[in-house]
Parts: sequence; C-alpha cells; structure tokens
Amino acid sequence: MKTDDWNVAERMKKANTPGLSVAFIDHGRLNFQGHWGKLAVGDEEKVQSDTLFNACSISKFAAAMLALVLVEDGTLGLDENVSDRLLAWGIPEHSEYDYMGITLRRLLSHQAGFADPEGSYGKYSREHGVPSMGELLRGKTDYSQEPASLVAEPGTRFVYTDTGYCIIQGLIEDATGEPFAKVMQDKIFVPLHMNHSRIVASDLDICTGSAAGHNKHGERLLTPYTVYPFPAAAGLWSTPSDLAFLLMELLDSLHGKGKLGISDRMAAEMITSQGCFQWTGLGVFLDTVNNRLEFSSLGWGMGYQCMLIAYPDTGKGAVLMMNADPGVHQNQSLLGQLADLWRHEQFG
Repeated sequence: MKTDDWNVAERMKKANTPGLSVAFIDHGRLNFQGHWGKLAVGDEEKVQSDTLFNACSISKFAAAMLALVLVEDGTLGLDENVSDRLLAWGIPEHSEYDYMGITLRRLLSHQAGFADPEGSYGKYSREHGVPSMGELLRGKTDYSQEPASLVAEPGTRFVYTDTGYCIIQGLIEDATGEPFAKVMQDKIFVPLHMNHSRIVASDLDICTGSAAGHNKHGERLLTPYTVYPFPAAAGLWSTPSDLAFLLMELLDSLHGKGKLGISDRMAAEMITSQGCFQWTGLGVFLDTVNNRLEFSSLGWGMGYQCMLIAYPDTGKGAVLMMNADPGVHQNQSLLGQLADLWRHEQFG
C-alpha cells in the first residue's frame, strides 16, 4: 500500500475528521492496517488498531452472516414463512398484503414490505432503556411509537429499513432461545477471532478506549458515544481489521473454505441480486465498478461513518471507519476519497 502518498493527515484536517482507521485485503487475506488521529478532539489518546468505532448499519452485514449460519445449520429457513418461528411478536394480519409471504430472504434484502415509522429508531437514552424486539415492533417504546406494519406487498418493492432487521433479530432470538448478542458472540465473533468486536445496546456496554463521535465540524458530540439499541440493525462496534475478518470469511466461503459452515452456494446467493431490486443481495449491496462486481455495506450514524467494499473475483477488499459524521454520503466523504485512491492502486 502507498498510503504515505495519500496525504491522509491533510485530508483528515480538511474534512474535520479527528480519527480514522482502515484495513485492506488482498487475495483474500489482510495485508494492511492503518490508523491516524485521535479518539476525540481535546484528547491526546491516539487511534490504535484495536480502537472500536460504531459500525452503524454495517451491523446488518454481520447480522446477515449470522442468519445464514443459522440457515445452514437448520435453525432457520431462508424461504420459509417467518411467522411460524416468531414468538415474542407476530406479524399483524393485513387486508391487502400477504402477511404470510414474509421470509428471511425478503427481510435480508429489504423487500419484505415494511418501512420505518417516521421519527423511529433514534439513539439510546438511559431514560428509555433497551427495548425488547417484541416491545419495539409493537410500537410500545419511545424508539418507535407505531407498530411495525406492511406498507407494500412482500417481494414487490425495495424499502431500506431498520424494521426488517429488528424482525430478523427477534427471529434469531426466538429460534435459538438466546439473546442476540450471545448468538453473535458464539457463532461469529469467537470462531472468527473478532476479539475487538462487541454488540452494544446501551452506554454501559461501551468499551473503554472507543472512538468518540464528532459532527461535520469536527466538534465532539455532547453525548460522545452514540448507541443504537437495535443490535442487528445498528448495534455493532468493531475495528476495520475485525470487520476484515468477517469479510474474508465471506470471500473464503465463496470457495467453500469458510470456517462458519456457510456453503459456496449460500455465499454466492448472498452476493446475487435478489427479488425486485437489482442492487441488493442478502445483507449487502451490489454494484459494477471497473467492470467488476463490487459488494458493499455502509454505515452512517450520529458522529460516525464507515464503509466496507469487496471484489469477489480478485479477493480484494477494504474497510474504512472514522469518528465523524461528515454530513454527506460515503461516496462524497473522506472515506470515499480514500476508497477511490485504494481502487486506483488496485485496478488502475
């Protein structure tokens, strides 16, 4: 890697970004880690390779990997009606839409017919605590005051939602009889040696030395660690290198060499266009860049932004995380700039 030529520190200063951490994969293996800046403005502690950042919606990629592990071991079915497995909350009947047509595949690809209620899924507060998925989906918490309900026929429309992944979390908890965090720890973090990853549902779960969040002006947030108490949708805190291990597992699984039991067929399904929307796979998004298939997972929350991209034909991948919300999409932010520099080095 030629990051010395990227003027990273200068770019960070211009973008009002206090801290940055990256990991790059080549031929399916981790081949570079880099970190710059500080955990917080006004703090002398520097970002290290083991500094945790809020992964925001990259949590959905991890949740999808977990769901497919459970499909492979027979705990869940990819195309079965999820109503048969849900215990703590039931999908409400609908006079117009087929509420029996909701499957894990459609939930993973944001095509199950749900939408997020307006103003829902805000950050954690001690006053409101950590909701159960049953309470949340019934609209009985301040995080979502409307019950989850269908707004479209399942399988006919793409609507990006946290609701769908909250349903997936409830499904996993009901099917295994275990809290989501424990299943993730046992099935994903431990076997992949993701030792610097954790599910965070409240501020009490924050790991000492995590990166504090900042706004687009580089100002530290008044509540420095933004937590979203919906783990499958946005509750993962991790490092680029740990997320690279998860990404490498998917790349290995495409060749039947994964550690988690995801078959090459299922891994290929994950990065194949699903249903009615060309650009969504199972827990990832698809694109064509430089005439190559690129799959990605993006995270963006209050005080943080991150991105994960990979090219399965070459085994190359990148994970970038920063402790600032730039106010613009990843493609226009510092992360997008660095990703473009990396792509240029890899593909010319």
